[in-house]
Amino acid sequence: MKVKIINKSSHNLPNYETEASAGMDLRANISEAVTLKPLERAIVKTGLFIELPVGFEAQVRPRSGLAAKKGITVLNSPGTIDADYRGEIGIILVNLSNEEYTIENGERIAQMVIAKHEHISWQEVEVLGETTRGAGGFGSTGK
Repeated sequence: MKVKIINKSSHNLPNYETEASAGMDLRANISEAVTLKPLERAIVKTGLFIELPVGFEAQVRPRSGLAAKKGITVLNSPGTIDADYRGEIGIILVNLSNEEYTIENGERIAQMVIAKHEHISWQEVEVLGETTRGAGGFGSTGK
């Protein structure tokens, strides 16, 4: 699938790092470093603008290494970029660690997964079909 993209950053286009990768890394496109204090959040711009086909979304997710090693994650994970959005992609990052973290220009800050989705229409009913699980949730299927 071809997706139109405008790259106003000084970095290469996002790409799949391996043949089986689901996501592409997004890089910070900032004129000066951004330091996040513990529990602080910021929108970090990427310089990227995309035009997705209707029926698709771009999901913005944390990078596992950055989250595990530094406590930096995407606050609204996964963030959704709708097919009709034409603005610059910005990533809402939050520092969940106990130490300040500085984001540098060009740093890989998140990953983006393109996913197909469906629109549904509701059918109001009085009763739902029965299942073994029923209304059990939040750990009800195992230990």
